[in-house]
Amino acid sequence: MAAKTQTFKFKRTINAPPAEVYRAFTNSTALREWFCNAATTDPHKGGRFYVWWNSGFYAAGEFTALEPGKKIAFTWQGRGEPGPTRVQVSLAAKKGGTVVTLAHSGVGTGKPWAKTTKEIEEGWAGSVENLQAVLETGMDLRFTRRPMLGISGGDELTPEIAARLGVPAVEGFRLDGVLDGMGAKAAGLQKDDVFVGLAGKKITGWTSLINTMQAHRAGDTIPVVFYRGKEKLKTAMTLSARPLPEVPPTSPELAEAVRKNYAELDAELAKCFEGVSEAEAGHHPAPGEWNVKENLAHLIIDERDRHAWIDELINGEERWYDGFAGNIQVRHKAMVSAYPSAPALLEELKRHEAETVALLAALPPEFVARRGSYWRLGHNLLQLSRHTREHIGQIRATIEAARQP
Repeated sequence: MAAKTQTFKFKRTINAPPAEVYRAFTNSTALREWFCNAATTDPHKGGRFYVWWNSGFYAAGEFTALEPGKKIAFTWQGRGEPGPTRVQVSLAAKKGGTVVTLAHSGVGTGKPWAKTTKEIEEGWAGSVENLQAVLETGMDLRFTRRPMLGISGGDELTPEIAARLGVPAVEGFRLDGVLDGMGAKAAGLQKDDVFVGLAGKKITGWTSLINTMQAHRAGDTIPVVFYRGKEKLKTAMTLSARPLPEVPPTSPELAEAVRKNYAELDAELAKCFEGVSEAEAGHHPAPGEWNVKENLAHLIIDERDRHAWIDELINGEERWYDGFAGNIQVRHKAMVSAYPSAPALLEELKRHEAETVALLAALPPEFVARRGSYWRLGHNLLQLSRHTREHIGQIRATIEAARQP
């Protein structure tokens, strides 16, 4: 006698053509924009289907049926699940939109399947809602609903960083800086503090930080455990709302908005370098800390990598990294070697910014119509000012240190 199984169905009408919905289930970049954190697909019958989340959960299978604009079917075996199951997505055009019907079948019953059953029900309900949001507005609800700490970035703790800061921990997340008017600064946190606990969860790096934040909303107050040098401290922090820039609807408008931001930042940088000697620009404020030229090299490298990322988004073939590549010092040294003066580095940065603007102005219409990718690109670029101004602050401080008697 065959074991009893159950099927869970989810139905939603999405204001997007069937071709776009079909792509959302079969293209790895599109899957990342509404469903998972990483994906790899080979969309043909018998081809692979693999999706992964920052939480550590993953599912693998193979495509069993594909009818462009009409149907997608694949097997599913999730990490820790009692057995394989099946997913079928049916698409039907309706008044310019698409009726999406998703059925997850072959799910077992009883205690061994209790956890999996709950995760399938809750997971698909939230994911199908997000699919609609991404295809209709471009906005990823997993991101827009997530609160902010109010930090300007940082690094996963390494033995080298721990030794430099005198932190007696082997895992954590170092803060690169805190932002005015947001939760981290209001809680008294500062540059080089190292998170080791948030909201009762252990923080081992970037992934655990993001996973913890996804369980909360703006306005929540959470306990924070961190090191400041050798001292282990605790405080409470109120999470901040996430400011969302308005992404212009057309690529020329986006290009112009980004150009204006670059012009403001370049003027601030130029002012920083008024009267700065090459000796001052090459001064290291402390062992292991960047000098002014290396800060500029970092901004140029960021811009170069951004060009590659835009190319990948346009092609729908975005690479996925296991983690952040980090600020690899050999690249900074190579950049400074190729452009040995501060003026040369400043000019190279402007050239790369101009290339970014030109890329945005020339975005293909079919890419702009992919709301998820276009919104993600625009949102990222319109917030670059925050990152650059953090480095402008570092540049000013380094120049001041170089001028101390």
